[in-house]
Amino acid sequence: MGVPARTAAATGGGGMDMLSERATKMREALQKSESITDKMVSILGSFDHRLSALETAMRPTQIRTHAIRKAHENIDKTLKAAEVILSQFDISLQAEAKILKGPHEDLESYLQAIEQLRNNIRFFSDNKSFKSSDGVLNHSNNLLVKAISKLEEEFKQILSSYSKPVEPERLFECLPNSMRPSSGSPGDRADSSGKIPSSHSHSEHQNSEENSAYTTPTLIPPRILPLLHDLAQQMVQAGNQQQLLIIYREARSPVLEESLRKLGVEKLSKDDVQKMQWEVLEAKIGNWIHFMRIAVKLLFAGERKVCDQIFEGFDPLMDQCFAEVTAGSVAVLLSFGDAIAKSKRSPEKLFVLLDMYEIMREIHLEIETLFRGKPCNEIRESALGLTKRLAQTAQETFGDFEEAVEKDATKTAVADGTVHPLTSYVINYVKFLFDYQSTLKQLFREFENGDDSNSQLAAVTMRIMQALQTNLDGKSKQYKDTSLTHLFLMNNIHYMVRSVRRSEAKDLLGDDWVQRHRRVVQQHANQYKRIAWAKILQCLSVQGLTSSGGGSAASIDGGNSSGVSRAIIKDRLKTFNMQFEELHQRQSQWTVPDTELRESLRLAVAEVLLPAYRSFIKRFGPLVENGKNPQKYIRYNPEDLEHMLGEFFEGKTLNDPKR
Repeated sequence: MGVPARTAAATGGGGMDMLSERATKMREALQKSESITDKMVSILGSFDHRLSALETAMRPTQIRTHAIRKAHENIDKTLKAAEVILSQFDISLQAEAKILKGPHEDLESYLQAIEQLRNNIRFFSDNKSFKSSDGVLNHSNNLLVKAISKLEEEFKQILSSYSKPVEPERLFECLPNSMRPSSGSPGDRADSSGKIPSSHSHSEHQNSEENSAYTTPTLIPPRILPLLHDLAQQMVQAGNQQQLLIIYREARSPVLEESLRKLGVEKLSKDDVQKMQWEVLEAKIGNWIHFMRIAVKLLFAGERKVCDQIFEGFDPLMDQCFAEVTAGSVAVLLSFGDAIAKSKRSPEKLFVLLDMYEIMREIHLEIETLFRGKPCNEIRESALGLTKRLAQTAQETFGDFEEAVEKDATKTAVADGTVHPLTSYVINYVKFLFDYQSTLKQLFREFENGDDSNSQLAAVTMRIMQALQTNLDGKSKQYKDTSLTHLFLMNNIHYMVRSVRRSEAKDLLGDDWVQRHRRVVQQHANQYKRIAWAKILQCLSVQGLTSSGGGSAASIDGGNSSGVSRAIIKDRLKTFNMQFEELHQRQSQWTVPDTELRESLRLAVAEVLLPAYRSFIKRFGPLVENGKNPQKYIRYNPEDLEHMLGEFFEGKTLNDPKR
């Protein structure tokens, strides 16, 4: 409380007493406050003791309350677990009912039941603490085994019922139009030799094949494939891959083999091939080439498509199934090719070997694509091995041919000097080789490193031609008549030149080769003319016509027959007649098969003989005509000789009538 200043100042000495009194009061208040504080501390201490006692008293109640709450939670969990277990039992019973009915009526429900059963097995496997888990698991597993067994039967039944051999007519419909047989009936598929006919030559076929379209046949209806896939998937999940593989192989493999058998594929051993006549074997090789195309591009392609769809998602099993289904059929086809590749080599086999090599190269990419994966390694390697063996055998046969041409020891000469069968054989052989240019070049690239394949083919062709000429030179020496030797060589080399000029060989051998050999032909023609006609032309010579054996050349050259012996003229004409008739008889049996060459040779002879004869008769004919029996000596006029020359080189026999 405040005291006015002026009062304090007025009062003066009484102020100290008042301060002392107030201090005393404040001391008393503090003491009283301490006393109250001590009492409050005492009271609060008493509360703390009481609360501790209360907490101790409440603890059993709290424990009982927590236990009750925990018990409620456990009861809820147990009830929920029991509900789940009961629902699993219910599902299991439903699945069992569906499984016992079997998959045939409602396959989709059957597959759902198997999936439910698997879920149940997983559930009880994860909850083995349940008292009846082991019993339920045993029952469910046994039921699953039975279910999968029924699925296997269903898979087998469906696959077998839709697995039928493909008729040849269906396969032919899948071929490009250019490769289809003209008639689809089985009896018309092959000709009398057993060979499937083809309307295209090798070169045409080769050019058209690259862009040909093949249609993969449908081996199993598309609507069935998803069903088979679902069944296969269940079997794989059950760990039954091996059983699935066996079922699939046993269903599909015989069907594929039967499709090929219906087509005409035979299982032939190496011994069977060796015993066959060439004509029969050649037809079978032609068919084999056709079969390889159909097998790889149609049947194996179709089989791969089926396999891929059924086993989609199971790649190793997919490849394994395809390999096992096709292995037998592939082996039958490749074994025939292998038997040919390993058979005794002969020139006529070269072209079929090249055909076989071509088809193996043509289908190489398809084989690599279809027979992919490790399980198909052996099949791929077998196909590649056959390709290499065919190439090797073809190259060796090619080399054998060159050697055989040079060493051909045929002793039978062509009596008329015409083109030798060896010449026509070799030339036709070479012409056929040019149908296989690309194939031969591929062979050269495989076996000859670095060199240009064109130059290699040209070099080989030239060597064959040279080998033929060498052989013909040897054969020409069999003739006793040297003029016939030259006629024979003229005919044969002309045939070679003409054939080269009319074929693709000209581009490879070049104009230089053609011109050089044309000169050789002309040389042999000149030699024939010189040797064959020199003696008879000597009869028409003016030398030695005088009675003394010398005569006056001036008088004879001047056209005057004085001083010429009539007897010598008669003898000359008589000798001429005899020699000409002999030449006519012999050389009308000789042959120059080429019309242009034959006329050219006759003309060359006529240009020498007829002017000489006309001149001789004009000059010395009167000596005989004025004597006795002139027709005995002047038997022919120039026109007769010209007519008779027209009968030369016709290849007549002795009994042929004169023209």
